[in-house]
Amino acid sequence: MDNILEKANTWVNEQTIDQVDRDEVKSLIDAGDHAELTERFYKDLEFGTGGLRAVLGNGSNRVSKYTIRRATQAFSNALLSAFPNSPKVAISFDSRKFSDVFAKEAATVFAANGIKAYLYDHLNPVCLLSYAVRHLDCQGGIMVTASHNPPKYNGYKVYWADGAQVTPPNDQNIIDQYNALTDWSAIKFMDFKEAMDNGMIEWISSEVEDAYYQKVHEKVVNPTLCQEKGRNLKVVYTPIHGTGLIPCTRILTEMGFSEVLVPTEQAEPDHRFPTVTSPNPENPSALKIATDLMRQENADIVFGTDPDTDRLGVAIMDGDEIFYPNGNQIGSLMLYYLLHNLNEQNKLPQNGYFVKTIVTTDLQRKIAESFGVTVENTLTGFKWICGVMKEIEETQPERNFLFATEESFGYMNHSNVRDKDGICSVGLMAELTLWYKERGMNLIDALNELYEKYDFHQEGLLCLDYEGKEGAEKISRIMTHFRENVKSDFNDQKITEIEDYQIRQIRMSDGSTKPLTLPKSNVLGYSFENGDKMYLRPSGTEPKIKFYLMVNEKEGSVDQKKKAASVKIEKLESLIKSIAADL
Repeated sequence: MDNILEKANTWVNEQTIDQVDRDEVKSLIDAGDHAELTERFYKDLEFGTGGLRAVLGNGSNRVSKYTIRRATQAFSNALLSAFPNSPKVAISFDSRKFSDVFAKEAATVFAANGIKAYLYDHLNPVCLLSYAVRHLDCQGGIMVTASHNPPKYNGYKVYWADGAQVTPPNDQNIIDQYNALTDWSAIKFMDFKEAMDNGMIEWISSEVEDAYYQKVHEKVVNPTLCQEKGRNLKVVYTPIHGTGLIPCTRILTEMGFSEVLVPTEQAEPDHRFPTVTSPNPENPSALKIATDLMRQENADIVFGTDPDTDRLGVAIMDGDEIFYPNGNQIGSLMLYYLLHNLNEQNKLPQNGYFVKTIVTTDLQRKIAESFGVTVENTLTGFKWICGVMKEIEETQPERNFLFATEESFGYMNHSNVRDKDGICSVGLMAELTLWYKERGMNLIDALNELYEKYDFHQEGLLCLDYEGKEGAEKISRIMTHFRENVKSDFNDQKITEIEDYQIRQIRMSDGSTKPLTLPKSNVLGYSFENGDKMYLRPSGTEPKIKFYLMVNEKEGSVDQKKKAASVKIEKLESLIKSIAADL
């Protein structure tokens, strides 16, 4: 506790911090609120998967304009080291509390360091930030967002010159710079208007956005179908109070989908996210208002995007019930639709490849290989997917990118951005839904068709949430337990392979080992004798540990396979919860 009080008092005595913010922390010290002080000061904010993210507030472990400045100074130092000749950055922001303020704060730090900042004058999604980095030939970028976290969070994602979130060694360089910044007075910043007047901050023009939309239109698979029949598909779209309203309705309208309904309760940006517990389109509860409107208006489908519009969730009617396809199912439908139609049109290129993560369904591998398309697997997170794309572009330019996806509701069908793209995903999902509708099928029929062709695959995602310092220690104990104690069998199934990405090694059941070529990461993977798989990893952006359960059933009808798979997943989840509770 002494160290925490020391850090809190340092904050109180720091002259570069506004008096009102220093007084708030002092009041916690005077009140002896050790629990709150611990949460705010037990560590400094850390860069996780490509940036920082935390609860808003004053303290070294909170997101505020001071930690935003500190992180941006660290990023500036890293950029100037890598690109000493007048680097440039692009900045965008979402609808969260203070996102616009933090975007301007970051811009002034860059400007004070001699780095020109291009800034959107209105909120815009992740994909338009990534596109701006590439289009404007920037060396870096920032997206001020906490993605789909609860309202009390904010942060930002950091992008490198390729338009992708930072990866080693660049992320570590920024972390090192951040940790070295112990003197708040060493952080440079200047007046925003002054920086604008001297040309160090410049608004991003609408021409950049228009150029992005043109790139998305070039990848529409069946543009004639969309223009001629798009009015036959009634869509409900919700931005869930985020950045998606204008861009997603724009792409749908331009493609020919004129019947688009938006729930008024969730249309406008609102940092409180008042209609949802968490603005995450992966959760059915976040789509409740939209699905109610779908029922009322007899619409065909619901689309929902998160605050920074990089994830897409979907819902359709299944009789009187609502069906929510998961990220694996949505990605599989997109992949099959894309490859099947390009093949039918004789437009499927030679040397085509598609990228997915290790925890994404194996069904997609089977689909891709059936069309002669190569599959590239990588670690969880689109920054790793985009790293594979970059490496292939640089070393094997004859290969043709077709699609990328991960199980956590992220998809991309073009190579002009380097992150999940919710705008192109909305467009692609609309046209494939229309294509199936014109064949007299809905998305459930479409999935069953895939299961008949490629066997039944079902995935489960178990997320165990553990907040704060004690939570971080609990997650560490769970990882240690599985790494040290789960070696030969689990859930009455023999383990055939253990992938430990921490030591980059695969351990076979006979005790032999072979190297893993993917980057080092705190991830464990288990392959079982019956063909099922399980992966586990701590989240890089949220206080939780994730278990990915991957089941493949080959015997019986589709309905029988579904039931058997569900029983397997329920049993696995129950066992994992029991183990975690005992740790």
